[in-house]
Amino acid sequence: MVPNNALSRRGFLGHVACCSTLALASRAVPAVAQDVLPYIQNRGWQVGFWTRPWASQDYRVGFDAIAATGARYVALTGAKTRTGRVIGVETTLEEAQQVGQEARSRNLSITTVYGGNVPMDKGPEPLRKMIDACEAAGGWSVLFSSVGDEAGYEKGCRTVGECTEYAAAKKIALVLKPHGGTTGTGPQLRDAVQRAGGKNVTVMYDPGNILFYSEGKVNPLEDCKAVRGLVSALSVKDFKSPREVMITPGTGQVDFPKLLQELHAGGFTHGPLLIEALTPGDMPQTLAEAKRAKEFVEQQLSRLSG
Repeated sequence: MVPNNALSRRGFLGHVACCSTLALASRAVPAVAQDVLPYIQNRGWQVGFWTRPWASQDYRVGFDAIAATGARYVALTGAKTRTGRVIGVETTLEEAQQVGQEARSRNLSITTVYGGNVPMDKGPEPLRKMIDACEAAGGWSVLFSSVGDEAGYEKGCRTVGECTEYAAAKKIALVLKPHGGTTGTGPQLRDAVQRAGGKNVTVMYDPGNILFYSEGKVNPLEDCKAVRGLVSALSVKDFKSPREVMITPGTGQVDFPKLLQELHAGGFTHGPLLIEALTPGDMPQTLAEAKRAKEFVEQQLSRLSG
């Protein structure tokens, strides 16, 4: 949980700075050549799933379910492994290679690898381990949900910056996702990305987290304007008051049609849309909810295109 003052000093300054940066937002981060990073390449919209709905199972169970929905894209997070993640900082390269083989055998591409709270205050080595594991699995990006608390914020941003060239050499993007604290809002995300620098540092927007960590006080439709030009992916997660996100997208308070329109107008014209949470149930129910969520997202995209 993040206390109410988590958005205080840095959040307030970020919101104030946001007003003066929006005009330059689309030019804030240098463009990345389309043929350099698989994550940045224009492959159209890529509707897929995080492994989170199946985190209590072996990751292969999640892979099977995702493939059964007809999706072809997967993002790695929790699973029943020795690290609690499909791939974590302590995952061996051999284990990561096996994950990649399992994904490919189901015709799944790994868009994103999230290993939990990578300790940015310990220098670049942990993040580089995640980059190595991502490469071994054939993944396209490494996601981190924080660069540190207030005391370690600047050091965390430097750590990311120190890893940008290392990741780019392996054709991997570094992706920041809102998760409360110092990176809980759009202005805060923009500040962190700009401090880190690097052509391959980008943002995965998450409206559910924006609402969850602000206790419903920050409106994603307004907040997302601060990250115009930075968004490369969307974590499709809904929200219900007071603080519930484990629900199927389209059943909560997030206005996905308007959000997608706003993100699209801000430069998010292709990339992963990864369904992160579903209404809990047994395995057949979870699969049914997954299919329902995928259909919902595809419907929103068809309207957006139209």
